[in-house]
Amino acid sequence: MRLTALRKHAWGYLFLVPAVLAFALFLWLPIVKGFVYSFYRVDFVAGNTFVGFDNYAAVFGDPDVATSIRNTLYYMALALVIGFWVPIVFALGISELRRGQGFARVAAYLPNVVPVVVLYGIWRWFYDPVGPINAAIQAAGGDQILFMTDTSWSMASLVIMETWQQFGAAMLLYLAAVLSVPRDWYEAAEIDGAGVWDRIRYITLPSIRGLILLMLVLQLIGTSQGFQSQLAMLDGGPSNATLTYALLIVKYATTRLELGVASSMGVLMFLVLGGLAILQFRMERRRGSGA
Repeated sequence: MRLTALRKHAWGYLFLVPAVLAFALFLWLPIVKGFVYSFYRVDFVAGNTFVGFDNYAAVFGDPDVATSIRNTLYYMALALVIGFWVPIVFALGISELRRGQGFARVAAYLPNVVPVVVLYGIWRWFYDPVGPINAAIQAAGGDQILFMTDTSWSMASLVIMETWQQFGAAMLLYLAAVLSVPRDWYEAAEIDGAGVWDRIRYITLPSIRGLILLMLVLQLIGTSQGFQSQLAMLDGGPSNATLTYALLIVKYATTRLELGVASSMGVLMFLVLGGLAILQFRMERRRGSGA
């Protein structure tokens, strides 16, 4: 019976082979090599030398690692406070529109298509001491803010920039979930006298709770790996204020050329994020079984 089923679907399995090979070659093989290299002093010229747990000891003994972990946690917290609720609010607002909903979707998604090189150039101009943001602040009677050189503003400035660019994609997912809620529920609530806020609180948000939890976990994982804007805009500065854990891994691998230490840092991140993903799956399973 199994052999018959295998023959029946043989062509389907055959078409899966290239995808599986690409997945294994470009994802799982680097993960395995990362685990292996974490126990070696990597030298592509003289050859690799087994050093045991010395790379992990170097990680725990580097004060920059503690700084990068604090910065990463701060970055993740800022992304939650500043950016996580933005796509939800936009999705709820657009779903309530009676006219112009299509235009609003396109307008909200447009920042996602801006190339990062252009994005960084635009926001460098925005954040310049004589740029438009500071001009508006000073016109309103406020003091000039040094967004890029003030350690208390640098990380928040990057989060605001990334929120502006990336919220559109998440907004479309939330909007699709909101629009999938049966309209009969809203009509029944309106008949009972429920207002907009009551419908959102008692119907919409509970209906998309699973998606909100999933997006929360994905954002935590994504922000924990953030380094691109920190590298391109400030190179971890000023005074290491934007040096994230992932950026420190990049610096170990490309600047300090200590690939073994970089691999050990990657392994530690992999274990933490893997644990977070397992926790999310268990929470989803419990929620599903309790439904």
